[in-house]
Amino acid sequence: MDKRAAGGAGGQPAGGPVSAAERARAKGDAKGSLYKPRQPIYPKLVHGQWRRLKWALMILTLTVYYVTPWIRWERPGALPDQAVLVDFFGRRFYFFGIQLWPQEVYFITGLLVIAALSLFLVTALFGRLWCGYACPQTVWTDLYIYVERLFEGDRNARMRLAAAPWSFDKLWRKGGKHLVWLGVAFGTGGAWIFYFRDAPTLLVEFWTGRAPIQSYISCGLLTATTYIFAGHMREQVCTYMCPWPRIQGAMLDEHSLQVTYRYDRGEPRGAHKKGADWTGRGDCIDCNACVVACPMGIDIRNGPQLECINCGLCIDACDEIMDKVGRPRALIAYDSDSAVAARSCKTAPTYRFVRPRTIYYTVALTLVSGIVLWGLVNRAPMTLHALRDRNPTFVRLHDGSVRNGYTLKIANRTFEPRPVAVSFAGVPGARLSSPGEPEGVVRTVVPPNEVRAVRVFVSAPAESLTAKSLPAAFTIGGPKGDVKAATTFLTGAEAP
Repeated sequence: MDKRAAGGAGGQPAGGPVSAAERARAKGDAKGSLYKPRQPIYPKLVHGQWRRLKWALMILTLTVYYVTPWIRWERPGALPDQAVLVDFFGRRFYFFGIQLWPQEVYFITGLLVIAALSLFLVTALFGRLWCGYACPQTVWTDLYIYVERLFEGDRNARMRLAAAPWSFDKLWRKGGKHLVWLGVAFGTGGAWIFYFRDAPTLLVEFWTGRAPIQSYISCGLLTATTYIFAGHMREQVCTYMCPWPRIQGAMLDEHSLQVTYRYDRGEPRGAHKKGADWTGRGDCIDCNACVVACPMGIDIRNGPQLECINCGLCIDACDEIMDKVGRPRALIAYDSDSAVAARSCKTAPTYRFVRPRTIYYTVALTLVSGIVLWGLVNRAPMTLHALRDRNPTFVRLHDGSVRNGYTLKIANRTFEPRPVAVSFAGVPGARLSSPGEPEGVVRTVVPPNEVRAVRVFVSAPAESLTAKSLPAAFTIGGPKGDVKAATTFLTGAEAP
């Protein structure tokens, strides 16, 4: 007989292992659904230092995002005058006075490593501050909730409106909210595409139907994802889609500061009447103010949780209640597990910011930052590459001399035109020439931020041909000294 058929109450197996799917199905609805629908969360507006900090950072980050593409930075000639631009067509990345070429992708890699190490260090010290204050999902969700409050009111009003039957009042409030949401989403997608093409030019092209098709597709995709993620999915993105909540566990330890319910002070909790004695009980009056303020819909009093983004709004909510009941603030605060445990044991808490993992992250961050900075400071403004002809590899002339052909690639990474003179060394008696130039003289002007290809020939007399190949080098003068490119001169002589 099947064990499932002989199961106990509730349809649970009488014995043997129970799969995760079976456990989830047992917790589902009456129809046995594996996944239950999202329960809307209506976070209540709170006031306090952490809410003010979130407002300030939201305004700052959104301003940087929307305004940056419109900052102008004058560059010579036909180079773009946009301060920050990822120019796919020109294969350049511009950041104010710095421009990076495709061959310098290692700088981008270095910046990504710096960002990752900074995130690791901040998380090890202070928990998920990035998630709570600067993550795009958090910032845009905060903005969307603000718009929602403008149309529908605070928590209780929004809940009443959601439960009310459809009416003109509900229709215009819901419709107006979604129209503004779509406008914000469209502005988000529109601002994004300006980072990849000159913003004033693209703005005109976009509305006149002359922009590249990639601009319309990118704008549409980002508009849709912003509207869906910030307006409808919200906390689900952080809980189910983002990998960082799971990765952060490796960065945290008992000394990391996180949003923490100080159970050593709050327990035992329970309702409290005005004027009653506080002896024998904790400061938590079980009002659930921290729960209704949480944008993730969790109860911080249950301890550290994967969903918690450390935004600090529950701290502000709890502080308001503590002020009302006449108890000290910071029942919920940024604290460490070790400090809470120490106070529970009646010992003085200690906070260790310097510990092996923070030392490692700091040293690694300093090292990588130093390497990237050194590379930028000592970045060669001009480079030279010599490509020797492969067919024919050399030509023997009527007087017995041998000629090799080369193509020189001269890259000018500055914003000024650079006149250069090419010289050749390594083969005694060698003569340098270029089509259209007198023998012995090879000069050219390399335009700013471009690569100039120069065709040159090197001829060497027969008496210099002492080996099958001779090491040699081309040299040009650069702003920071001579730039050399090593090569070889093939003579055709027999090996000794």
